[in-house]
Amino acid sequence: MNQHIETVEALVRQQLSKALGGGRGVVESAVPTIAFTISWIISSDLRRSLIISIAITVLLLIVRLVQRSTPQFVVTALVGIGIAALFAARSGEARDVFLPGILYNGGYAVVLIASILVGWPLVGFIIGSITGEVTEWHDERGIVKLCSTLTWLLAAPCVLRVLVQYPLWATDQVALLGTSKIVLGWPLQVASFAAMAWVLSRDRTPIGESSGDDAEPSPGA
Repeated sequence: MNQHIETVEALVRQQLSKALGGGRGVVESAVPTIAFTISWIISSDLRRSLIISIAITVLLLIVRLVQRSTPQFVVTALVGIGIAALFAARSGEARDVFLPGILYNGGYAVVLIASILVGWPLVGFIIGSITGEVTEWHDERGIVKLCSTLTWLLAAPCVLRVLVQYPLWATDQVALLGTSKIVLGWPLQVASFAAMAWVLSRDRTPIGESSGDDAEPSPGA
């Protein structure tokens, strides 16, 4: 798949970094939500917190445009806070700012876990979208196995967020929701990426060696 990279881990590490936008892209995706949560905890003012969050996101977008760099992750964050604002405006309840996130994490976890169970882990498609080889990665058994592990690591934070935040939403614990949003947001995502980085740092699976196409079938195949 790549003539200059010798191991599966090195290939996935390189492509996943591009897909996630590096450290800056991850931070830009998290900052607006953190801004809203902190503002709400301090002021309990829904409108003010939404304005602050949206304003910071727009500022990040302007910086990206001035630098002529890709605004993809800022736009994603802007859409996210916009949806949260719509939910809250419709119900008039601050807790509903967090509802889209709970629904998103629940749905995302289902998709991630389902992709593993059917043998096509989602991280593989992230890599394929970058390399331009959407499904070719599936020919490498080593990559499929590695991507399954990475997909589990992506799913774990989503599952934990739903398990913690849904009961808080259901009981209208806005302050605790805000706190959990911070604790289970950026720090948990960093922990997840750190675990992924550790897995990708081992560089143990040679590319091509684990493909089943050219190997002799096992007795039980």
